[in-house]
Amino acid sequence: MLEAKLLKVRPKYLGSFNDLDTLPFSSLDEVAFVGRSNVGKSSLINALTKTPGLARTSNTPGRTQSLNFFNWADFMMIIDLPGYGYAKTSKELSKSWQGLMYDYLRGRTQLKRVFLLVDARQGIKPNDEDMMKMLDQCGILYQMVITKTDKLKAPELEKLKDSLEGVSLKHGAMFNDILYTSSEKNLGLSEIRKIILSLE
Repeated sequence: MLEAKLLKVRPKYLGSFNDLDTLPFSSLDEVAFVGRSNVGKSSLINALTKTPGLARTSNTPGRTQSLNFFNWADFMMIIDLPGYGYAKTSKELSKSWQGLMYDYLRGRTQLKRVFLLVDARQGIKPNDEDMMKMLDQCGILYQMVITKTDKLKAPELEKLKDSLEGVSLKHGAMFNDILYTSSEKNLGLSEIRKIILSLE
């Protein structure tokens, strides 16, 4: 399926799920998006699919608390995973989310790629390191996506790129190529779409 054809179809929201037993049955492959709270995950999904309002955006970090499923053109399932690292989230709830994500990542055979989002202004945080370790343990292929690159000046962005060079060498399941994006400026989104299309 060509990128232009894919973008003509509005993804369908299938629901939010807090239990693996209730996840929708599907033969479609899946790609999942995960990152710290307020990393711009919902904005990226909306911009990626050119569907404003598809994934709910909020000024309140930690709003995504379940697995949100979207069927994109009966071609690929997009999964919006719970955000992590929000300080005001209770330890019990945070542990529950982590367990849900781990069980999903470990046991979902149709999951083909995880996009790990990192805020360009903050870089890799300890919570991101924890998530990378989880993905490595689950053996899930994942790719780092740097968001909000438009918020950095050119020298700052180059410095960030230098700091991230070789990070994949420390993580067995991470792809070498790091994607640099901006939902507001539509930067790097076509590259993500091409990756999704290549998973067919």
